[in-house]
Amino acid sequence: MEYVYASLLLHKAGKEINEENLTKVLEAAGVSVDPAQVKAVVAALSEIDIDEAIKSAAFPAVAPVAAAPAAEEAKEEEKKEEEEEKKEEEAVEGLSALFG
Repeated sequence: MEYVYASLLLHKAGKEINEENLTKVLEAAGVSVDPAQVKAVVAALSEIDIDEAIKSAAFPAVAPVAAAPAAEEAKEEEKKEEEEEKKEEEAVEGLSALFG
């Protein structure tokens, strides 16, 4: 993934995505660079319009859908906690009736 991230960084900076630039970015980030992988990424990206790929990415459509189940789970967890607290209070009231 770091090769793709480095390529996106070069693209955003307006720099050419070539083996030399990609290697420099990866080395600056402390990544152990595999020259064969650099060549493969540069070759693969030479056939892709990065701006178009970013526009067609479905990130915004996916994020709200993924957040909905998490919100429901949080509500359910909160209800469970409230029920447990209520049960504990009832148990304490029952014990106080025995001793008081």
